[in-house]
Parts: sequence; structure tokens; C-alpha cells
Amino acid sequence: MSLFVNLPLSYAANEPRYIDMLIAQGVSPELGMDTYAVQYLDMDWHVKTALRFAEAGLSCGIHLPFFDLAPGSLNDHILDATRATLLKALEFSQAYEPTHFVGHPKYEAGQHAPYYEEWLSRSFETWSLLLRESQSNSPFFLENTFEQVPKPLVDLVQMLPASRVSHCFDVGHWYSFAKGAQRNNLYEWLDAFSSRLGHLHLHDNDGSADQHLALGEGSIPLLDLFDYIAENELTPSATLEPHAEDAFPKSMEFLEAHSTSVCFLIEE
Repeated sequence: MSLFVNLPLSYAANEPRYIDMLIAQGVSPELGMDTYAVQYLDMDWHVKTALRFAEAGLSCGIHLPFFDLAPGSLNDHILDATRATLLKALEFSQAYEPTHFVGHPKYEAGQHAPYYEEWLSRSFETWSLLLRESQSNSPFFLENTFEQVPKPLVDLVQMLPASRVSHCFDVGHWYSFAKGAQRNNLYEWLDAFSSRLGHLHLHDNDGSADQHLALGEGSIPLLDLFDYIAENELTPSATLEPHAEDAFPKSMEFLEAHSTSVCFLIEE
């Protein structure tokens, strides 16, 4: 199965029923190794939680922390703190034998554009460090967040080994943060990412904010996305990112209703 659903580990620790829900439904999680998980959960907790998923036959992806972090920061202290946090998350992540990692490069043109080459160099060193320190060959998917154009992510990914690093296209971030709703430039982003598109983050919104609605409840042209993937014979994995409990079953219903378009995600 190439379909995951997000679960922040802070939620899993504070409300264990979320773990029970995923296990009961047989859904593989993409676990958010968030600030809480890195700072307040020890390795013993991660090992025990990983064992629960493993015993249920579920594989786990890992979403690396991003809150207050800057992997390409020009400030040495912030960069050191970012790398230390990511390395700690990587250490804890090994307990889950992750299928993949997702990370946020977090390029912001307002800050970084005048220092583009230095940002790119420092970001490259950060992700290269994580690749070296990772104890597995699991792929890293670098995700768009507030980037207004795909170029910074494309330049960064192309500098990193193709055998280990590719793009995560977050369609909700494109539609809201990158103003895809107004610019109508889905194919520009897909053309830029397609040669190394490894993963999708799927949720919906109306373009005004990153609402994380169930698929089909916003106005993102999801079927155009799926048609592009099928027509270009791409095979990314994907993670559903609902922010309300009822959004997950609704999203699954949407995918099943369009099973021909999303056959790359749903096993027959």
C-alpha cells in the first residue's frame, strides 16, 4: 500500500486512541516527529510505539520537525539548532524503520532571495548531513510549504542524490500559500517536479487558507493532479493530511469514487 495518513506523535502520546484507530483500520501512518516528540518523548516510548505498529503489520513514514526550524538559515546559531533538532528526530525515527522521511526546506523569498546561493549551499549541507547520518536507505521527500515558485526546491533536490531525494508535492500548500487558486499554475509546478516526484501530501482547501479539508470539500483541482500523474506514468506514494476525524473517511470515499484516476495509490 502506498497510501499513508498523517499522525503527529504529540497527538499519539496525549491521545493514544489515535494509534488504536489507525491499527483498527489497517492504515499506515506518516508520523509527525514534531517538537513535542523530539523534546519530551524518550527513545523507550518511541520503541514501544513502533512495536505496536510493527505488530499490526503497518509500515511508518516519518515527517521530520519543522516548527521554528530553518535548514538553510544564514544565522549560524539557528542553523546549528536546526541541524541538532533534525538529527535528534532522525535518531528517534530509526525505531520505526521508516519507509520514508518528509522534510521542509522552508525557502522564503522575502528573506532568502538576496542570499540565494548561500541559502542553497547551507540547505544542501543540512540535507546531506541527514542523508549521511540516516541508518537506512529510506528516501527523503522535500516538501513545498511557503515557496511561491518551484525553483528553489528544484535547485536543491537536483543537488542531492537522485537515489535518495525527491520532491513531496503538497497540493494544499500550492493552492493556498503559493496562490495556486489565483495563478492556476498547477502544471507549472508538476512539470518542474515531475522528473523527481516521489510523494504527495493530499488535503483540500478553498484557496484562502491551508484548511486541510477532506478531499473534494474544497476547490483544489485534484482530478487534474491525478490525471497528470496517470498520463505521465508517475508512481508517487501519498499521505492524506486530514485535520478533523471525519475528514479521513470522507477523503477515502473521494479516492474510492475516483479509483480509476488514483490506481497508483489504491490497491485492487
